[in-house]
Amino acid sequence: MAVLDDLNRFLFEPCLPIPISHDPLPEGFYINRWQEPGRAEIDFGRFDVKRVVRTIYILFSRSEMPIAPEGKEIMDLADLSTPLPEWFTEEDLSIYASLYEKNGFTYPLQIPYRAMHNMGGINVPPDLTIQVPVLLIKGETDYSYKHPRNYRKEGIMQKYVRDLEITFIPEGCHFVQEQLPDQVNQLIIRFVKSHPVNT
Repeated sequence: MAVLDDLNRFLFEPCLPIPISHDPLPEGFYINRWQEPGRAEIDFGRFDVKRVVRTIYILFSRSEMPIAPEGKEIMDLADLSTPLPEWFTEEDLSIYASLYEKNGFTYPLQIPYRAMHNMGGINVPPDLTIQVPVLLIKGETDYSYKHPRNYRKEGIMQKYVRDLEITFIPEGCHFVQEQLPDQVNQLIIRFVKSHPVNT
């Protein structure tokens, strides 16, 4: 019941904005590019869906932030000779590509990139705190740690989540749940077992 109360307050009560800004990053940062309606669609449309998914998995598995130089687009940052990450197989790629061929990239671009841009920030009631235990699993090689606004380091999450446990997997990348599923599953199982539901 407390979770529903918090959700209702989040949706309907007066709120304070938490600004979302990517201003410190270059124009070529992938989020800045993908927020612009039509730009990613043109970039992606130069290649078949399988090549787009391949490029995204290659780029986002690295520890460097995907930033395109002037005159280049995000899809130009990886070429066909770059191998897939060892944990992402050609079979995985074919399955993912078939799903994107069926449904397209519109929704993945809308949420979160363009919705985040349109919101101008996240509205949060000033005294809202998440009461339930929360587990955040992150890969330590995730490029997102190089973002100038690192909300974890700034303590913003801890302000709103009273019982927050953050676990880092040293070799984990941005796709840590796909890269190391057994390790992630064990962390989730341990967390659930250590926080039994009161009936």
